[in-house]
Amino acid sequence: MAQDQFTENEFPDYAVGPKLSGLDIEVRNPDIQRGAMRFALFDFDGTISLIRAGWQDVMIPMLVEKLAALDTGESEEELYALVEDFVVMLTGKQTIYQMMRLAEEMEKRGGEPEDPVTYKREYLRRLWERIEGRIEGVEDGTYTQEQMRVPGSLELVESLAEQGVQLYLASGTDIEYVQREAELVGVAEYFEGHIYGAVDKYENFSKKMVIEQILSENDLHGPELVAFGDGYVEILNIKEVGGVAVGAATDEYKRAGINHWKRNRLVQAGADIIVPEFRRHRELLKYLTDATWQPEISQPTTAKEQPNGGR
Repeated sequence: MAQDQFTENEFPDYAVGPKLSGLDIEVRNPDIQRGAMRFALFDFDGTISLIRAGWQDVMIPMLVEKLAALDTGESEEELYALVEDFVVMLTGKQTIYQMMRLAEEMEKRGGEPEDPVTYKREYLRRLWERIEGRIEGVEDGTYTQEQMRVPGSLELVESLAEQGVQLYLASGTDIEYVQREAELVGVAEYFEGHIYGAVDKYENFSKKMVIEQILSENDLHGPELVAFGDGYVEILNIKEVGGVAVGAATDEYKRAGINHWKRNRLVQAGADIIVPEFRRHRELLKYLTDATWQPEISQPTTAKEQPNGGR
């Protein structure tokens, strides 16, 4: 039951849906086929790992900076809104696509952009300045692995593996970083042989391609594949093939509660279920895998969440 797609600058504020009683697990689509899951696909950054938390706060200002340098007369607020929208719409795809879009916007404004790879390298350099201490902190014990994970994500992955669900991990981050950081946060062993990420020839990888590969190689159909992610793209891709989409509207800084801005984008993409993180992984997994369980569903008490809160 995917939502309609909207053009940029048209991000509605969605009313809160019913929730599992007493739990912050929002059921957007009560008609999903429960109990069919055989395979699960996880996004990495923001769904499992918090090592790169805040990457948008590095990318968006950098891209705004490049556009502002063209001196087109557009205000910084206008440019920020433009960049924020296309960065969100492309979240889940490889980083190069956001840089390609930057180049397109520069050309539209009469600029002469550099190769998108150049912008990607600059972004990764800036991002490294933010996350270097986190990586080194996990390696030297300053930070625990748990501090660098979305709460409950490891336990969810462990429970799925124990139930015989085949696990895949796919990220828009470069594959070498995904592999290293999956080891750092302690989840790599559960995805052995099935970790995917961005490659130099960007046309050879996408989450959509991974989904199609999982379906074709394992003779899967729709709800037998469940995706967990915090990005627009993976939710949209899984709904296009009839799968079940669990959106993680994680507040990556607080490690608790809903990021309402992120939630709206996940609802827009067609997420069937929205969670703040995975602390209630037992109940979430029971809902997804036990079709005989009929939990009490509570209706929302307010008409809407606060618009665009928690950025």
